[in-house]
Amino acid sequence: MGYRVNTTDTLATWWPSPAKLNLFLHINGRRSDGFHELQSVFQMLSYGDELAFEVTHEPSICMHTPLVGVADDDNLIIKAARALQKHCHCKLGCTIYLNKKLPMGGGIGGGSSNAATTLRVLNELWDCKLNIDQLAELGLALGADVPVFVHGHTAFAEGVGEILTPIAVDSKVYLVVFPNCHVATATIFGSPNLPRNTPKINAKDYQFDITQNDCQNLVIDQYSEVAKLLQWLLQFAPSRMTGTGACVFAVFDDHEKAEQVFNKLPSDWHGFIAQGVDESPLNTALRAWTD
Repeated sequence: MGYRVNTTDTLATWWPSPAKLNLFLHINGRRSDGFHELQSVFQMLSYGDELAFEVTHEPSICMHTPLVGVADDDNLIIKAARALQKHCHCKLGCTIYLNKKLPMGGGIGGGSSNAATTLRVLNELWDCKLNIDQLAELGLALGADVPVFVHGHTAFAEGVGEILTPIAVDSKVYLVVFPNCHVATATIFGSPNLPRNTPKINAKDYQFDITQNDCQNLVIDQYSEVAKLLQWLLQFAPSRMTGTGACVFAVFDDHEKAEQVFNKLPSDWHGFIAQGVDESPLNTALRAWTD
C-alpha cells in the first residue's frame, strides 16, 4: 500500500514506480514506418522509484522535485499528467514529488514506469474513471514501454512492445548494475549492424537459455564499460544486458548469492538487488488503497 509522507503543507501518498528487465530482446524485422517488430519478456521487479501527488484545485501541473537536466516539458511524468488531464477535461492539477532511485537511460524503464504510475494514480485521485486499456492507450503515445507498466504484469511482448500477454516465469533474484555510461537507444535501433531477422518464438516456448538480446553485441562493441561489466558479472551467474542498455543484470536463485556478488561490486559501478514479481507493486498498492 502507498504510505503517507509530509509534503509542504499536507500529507501525500508515495506510490511505487517499479523497474523492469527485458529478460531477452529479439528483433524480428523493421516496419515501413521505421519501428521495429520485436519480442521480449518484461520482468517486473520489486524495486523502483517512488512518486507522490498532491492534488490542487487549480489546473497547473508541476514537479516539486524536478529531474536535473530535464525540463518539465520534456519530463514523461508531466507529459503523462497533462495527457490524462486533457483527455478527461479535468479541471484539477497537482504537485508531483519524485524519489528517484533508478538510473536514467539504463534500459530498466524508469521514465516509462514513472509515466505509468502517474496515469494510474491520477486516474484515481482525479476520479477520471478510465479503464486499464484506455490508460494503456494514452501511455503508448508517450512511449512503447509505458503500457506494460500500466497493466502491471510480467508479460511476453510483441509488436513494438504494445502486444502484451501475461506470462509466468520462474521466480528469480536479480542483481542489476549500471556501468555509469548512457546508451542512446535511437542510435542502436538505427544502426545498420543491428540484427533484424531473428525468428519469432511462441510465448509458451520461452526459456532464458535459448534466447538472447539482439542489441547486446552491438552495444558492447561501442561501449567498453558495458562490455567490461558484462564480462565481470558472467564470472558469477548468467548475465545479460537489458533492453538497449546500459544496465546489465545477473540471475540468481536466492537473495544471499546475489548479495555476495553485490558486495564485491567495484566502486565505480552502482546497482541494486530486486525480486522478480509477476505483478507490479503498484497494482498491489492501488488495490489496497481502493478497497
